[in-house]
Amino acid sequence: MFIRNERSIKEFMEYYPVVSTLVIIHLVLWLIIDFLALPIGAMIEAWGIGDNFLIAQGQYWRLFTPIFLHGDLMHALFNSFSLVLFGPALEQMVGKSKFLLAYFGAGIIGNLGTFIFGPEYYWHLGASGAVFGLFGIYIFMVMNRKHLIDQVSAQMVSVILVIGLVMTFFRSGINVYAHLFGFIGGFILAPLVLKHALPYSPWRNQRRRRYYDDDEIQFDPKRWRKRRWIPEKIRKNWLLIIIGILAIIGLLGRFF
Repeated sequence: MFIRNERSIKEFMEYYPVVSTLVIIHLVLWLIIDFLALPIGAMIEAWGIGDNFLIAQGQYWRLFTPIFLHGDLMHALFNSFSLVLFGPALEQMVGKSKFLLAYFGAGIIGNLGTFIFGPEYYWHLGASGAVFGLFGIYIFMVMNRKHLIDQVSAQMVSVILVIGLVMTFFRSGINVYAHLFGFIGGFILAPLVLKHALPYSPWRNQRRRRYYDDDEIQFDPKRWRKRRWIPEKIRKNWLLIIIGILAIIGLLGRFF
């Protein structure tokens, strides 16, 4: 359920619009704030970053807005990659509304835990608390809803969770509170969002395809259009290409 079999980025975006939109928001905000360094980017970061002191002063929106912001490109790409890997199956299983509830609910609980147990002058940003909330939901499946997750996927989630927790405590600069409380938040929300959930099935995606398989006879209404200069593979996978370019830019920025 965690192996992507979509034929193009466009197809992925059609099947999983919520996950796709979140990833695009991550990258667009990074472009505005860090890469282009626009004045509005500095304003967004100043008003959106999580800050325990300012939250205590009544700026409660900072329990929500840090979920969209990231410290640098690698931070944004890592969380986006995790979301692309683990988000689609859950989005299909529970639907768009419940997925949003689970994702942002866990992220807010993670930031709330940071506010309650973290230092007074502690600031933070990132979607990792929300991503750990997805792990919390999957672990709830493994323990209490075994019919919703296959054994191989259950083992994969368990191993990655252990690795993630080890990195949480042994790497510097990580918001431990957000990771732990985000996971707990996802686990707590799991009974609500998994109500009436169906196991993930790639066949449900197959039924949504507009055309038949390539080996079947079909009429192509675009066959008389002028041939485009941009190859088909590039047009279909433009988002993946952009992410790759951004990753290269971020890596070069670390050396120059």
